[in-house]
Amino acid sequence: MPKLKVDGVELDVPAGATVLQACELAGKEIPRFCYHERLSIAGNCRMCLVEVKPGPPKPQASCALPAAEGQEIRTDSEMVKKAREGVMEFLLINHPLDCPICDQGGECDLQDQSVAYGRGASRYDENKRAVTDKYMGPLIKTTMTRCIHCTRCVRFSEEIAGVDEIGALYRGEGMQISTYLEGAAKHELSANVIDLCPVGALTSKPYAFEARPWELKKTLGIDVSDAVGSNIRIDSRGREVLRILPRVNDDVNEEWLSDRARYVVDGLTRRRLDKPWLRRDGKLVAASWAEAFDAVAKINPGSSVAVIAGDQVDCETLFAAKALARALGSSLLEGRQTGLAYTASNMAAVAFNSTLNGIEEADAVLIVGSHVRDEAPLVNTRLRKAAKKGAKVFAIGATWEPTYPATFLGEDAAILNDVPAEVVAAFEGAKKPAIVIGGAGLAKGALEAGLAFAERFNLVRDGWNGFNVLHMAASRMGGLMLGYAQPGGLADLVAAKPKMVISLGADEVDYTKFAGSMIVHIGHHGDKAAHAADVILPAAAFTEKDGTYVNTEGRVQYSERAVYAPGDAREDWTILRAMADALSVSVGFDSFEQLRAAMIAEVPALGVEGLADYGALPAAPKGAKAEGLIAGYPIKDHYLTNAIARSSPTLQRCSAELLHGESFAEAAE
Repeated sequence: MPKLKVDGVELDVPAGATVLQACELAGKEIPRFCYHERLSIAGNCRMCLVEVKPGPPKPQASCALPAAEGQEIRTDSEMVKKAREGVMEFLLINHPLDCPICDQGGECDLQDQSVAYGRGASRYDENKRAVTDKYMGPLIKTTMTRCIHCTRCVRFSEEIAGVDEIGALYRGEGMQISTYLEGAAKHELSANVIDLCPVGALTSKPYAFEARPWELKKTLGIDVSDAVGSNIRIDSRGREVLRILPRVNDDVNEEWLSDRARYVVDGLTRRRLDKPWLRRDGKLVAASWAEAFDAVAKINPGSSVAVIAGDQVDCETLFAAKALARALGSSLLEGRQTGLAYTASNMAAVAFNSTLNGIEEADAVLIVGSHVRDEAPLVNTRLRKAAKKGAKVFAIGATWEPTYPATFLGEDAAILNDVPAEVVAAFEGAKKPAIVIGGAGLAKGALEAGLAFAERFNLVRDGWNGFNVLHMAASRMGGLMLGYAQPGGLADLVAAKPKMVISLGADEVDYTKFAGSMIVHIGHHGDKAAHAADVILPAAAFTEKDGTYVNTEGRVQYSERAVYAPGDAREDWTILRAMADALSVSVGFDSFEQLRAAMIAEVPALGVEGLADYGALPAAPKGAKAEGLIAGYPIKDHYLTNAIARSSPTLQRCSAELLHGESFAEAAE
């Protein structure tokens, strides 16, 4: 570890660290525009200048200079101060003075650093350079005259997303950042360049001119658009959520967020269920809460009740519904809406055991029945990191376009039973081998066959568990922990022919199979389940309630309420508690605190934030075989995967324009 001095303070720094990192370890703030700790070093902006001895008698860019033994670094000398003022002066020569109308105002690195490190006046009065704005799709608004050529967006697209869509044209003052042929940025992580841009060159098109950052209330939440459990910040004003941004969590989403999760926000105010509805003479009519609960009481189902959980339900709601069903004498609980029926008796066999962070260390990966880019974009970035480190990636299933070298072995799931020689060689020589089983694989018996594969190649070894199941629903792991899994899946509920089916936001179910049942839908959007329901009870969306979620790796996380539900809508647990009164049963809780206490008493792991301990991987059943063709994947449109997304004009436009090639005018019609 090199020993050096920063402003007279001696410290040891890790081998391979840069001077900028050494200064930060010493508690010194170093201004920067192009440097980002998750991207390669560019050294473009020269804002991070420091004075280093021994060395040339001039300031040096600290981001690109390795820390070395015996260096004496000055971050506050007169030379450094004048150099930074000069760099800022050059940056502002061509930068337009449009802060009052710029969406970056109030959270702009250029504003902050010009105040802290600028001269306060310019010696230049030449005409400013002007650059035409570029088209980058329905999500990214461009004002390229503001661009300072830091190339963060270029490096993110190439290095993290793995899609070479953004690059630089021309040279010197004429340099311009653009997408290829000025087309739309189409990949599933494209809007992260908005967060990375240190100026107002790239901003959010749907959020343009909506609000200033100081007007917003900021709430810590969890994304429910997939099973990764990305940490998000929910920004709201009054009773409306205006935007969703990623929060830094190195173990989950780092600091990235999928476009689907970011822009689902404008679906929260559209097609909302804000009052109860009853079906009378085949038509839905508005009703009061009293009338709705009277209708539920008249069903008088006894123990003939089934509960189907949707993909975005929090654990508290799941437990409240379970308590209601149990009080009525029923155990018919299911959360796998699409009909999957894999064994869920051992949670270790259905978890992403390598952890999201740990999968980066894998050196051989077999993906079975998962379109990772659609199902979990931020797991795909982790696999890309593993591939860049030398991991060999194989896939069984229909071909899709990965962002790293991968060998597709075919569509027959039976390949998993007897993998080709090249896979055998890769896994026998691997130190940290891993398998990733997706939803399409689970439907073809890949879970049991995957356990046999894990035993054959010793995927579980000291300090490593390479057996992974990649779920697609935010509520899946919490539901499995709470018993939302019948041996035969949804077919068991259909066979039981229950008098009453309670839908907890379950919009992906074919309700024609429950033609003889009274369907009570507790949900927040007028989507598929609402069209089939006999009683609709309006509930809160994920931004409108406190709740616990468990991601695909078994990480328990807590999300806070940002705003209140609209109209007469209520939090889900309060609706279920009132239903218990209507049906004359006791569920054992009268407040949210009592509900959580009862839930944690039954499943203690849900009370501790962090990775749950599921124990050892079970033995593979004898004769387990995967069979059938994996000709497609459950997600057909990765922008419109849930009721909120299908209500979002922004995501509808993304689907129409980026996936189906329609113009915006065609999409609007």
